[in-house]
Amino acid sequence: MKKATLNATTQTSPAGAETMKAIVQGEYGAAPEDVLRLAEIDRPTIGPGEVLLRVRAASVDRGTWHLMTGLPNLMRIMGFGFRRPKAPNPGRSVAGIVEAVGTDVTGFEPGDEVYGAGEGSFAQFARARAGRIARKPADLSFEQAAAVPISGMTALQAVRDGARVQAGQRVLVIGASGGVGSFAVQIAKGFGAEVTGVCSARKVELVRALGADHVLDYACDDFAAGGHRYDAIIDTGGNSRLARLRRALTPGGRLVIVGGETGGRWLGGFDRQLRATLLSPLVSQKLGMLAASENSADLSVLRELLEAGTVRPAVDRTYPLGEAAAAIRYFQEGHARGKVVITV
Repeated sequence: MKKATLNATTQTSPAGAETMKAIVQGEYGAAPEDVLRLAEIDRPTIGPGEVLLRVRAASVDRGTWHLMTGLPNLMRIMGFGFRRPKAPNPGRSVAGIVEAVGTDVTGFEPGDEVYGAGEGSFAQFARARAGRIARKPADLSFEQAAAVPISGMTALQAVRDGARVQAGQRVLVIGASGGVGSFAVQIAKGFGAEVTGVCSARKVELVRALGADHVLDYACDDFAAGGHRYDAIIDTGGNSRLARLRRALTPGGRLVIVGGETGGRWLGGFDRQLRATLLSPLVSQKLGMLAASENSADLSVLRELLEAGTVRPAVDRTYPLGEAAAAIRYFQEGHARGKVVITV
């Protein structure tokens, strides 16, 4: 198996073009060491409504893995690139400093510290739509801020919009130690819920530290046993059958499926989410999936929660840009307690 080098290589650029170091990918693959390399490429150009960011940190999430592998194949059909990735850099969550703004951009100017969802954030510079970034929380480092955007917005929308969590409700978060799950636990607690987290034994202490009232080891404890019923279940990991999830819900409870993948090459677990959506109108419980939206408004809500101390990003490890493949490998193998961050 060929191992890609992560030493910077020089590519020919037009005369006068400014360049940068960036992770690049020319093909899909499951082994990050084989498909990702560090290269010298042209800086991105921005158009109307866009912002150029000097990247200080970026984080790895499940979307990174999907963009790198091209799995499930449904993604390729949906326009992400059938034979090879359209996006040559799988980074998305970003924290950095505004370098330049495009026409029609208001509210941001060079020098502003921001965080949000960008394009190609495993690089020294990245492009982002102005509507997908917000000012960075004042007391967070760039590394901490980079851990928030994609996972934090997904968790906020799952708790607030999908599960509609209210004070006093009992909420179960499956995959509570992961990127989305770690935020979902804290946000649900911030909404006044009694939260139970499900994770592996080695991550129980993290989930307790996040504020969960109860923590279950998925290898030993059955969340659907013992007569416990939850007003809301946020499933960010695992592949529990819908029947089992429904047993753990109250008659009028809400299930929001955010993650949980089967490894199937075509649907990769999306079939379970689709079945939940189709079944929901036929039962008293509300079952469905979450299609997360990346937007400045929710980043501003998260900033308020972060600055109030209601939510704190759980950063497990940081890696320099040249070790992006190792960062993704660590995430891929399920070792991470919270988020994995790449510094630039």
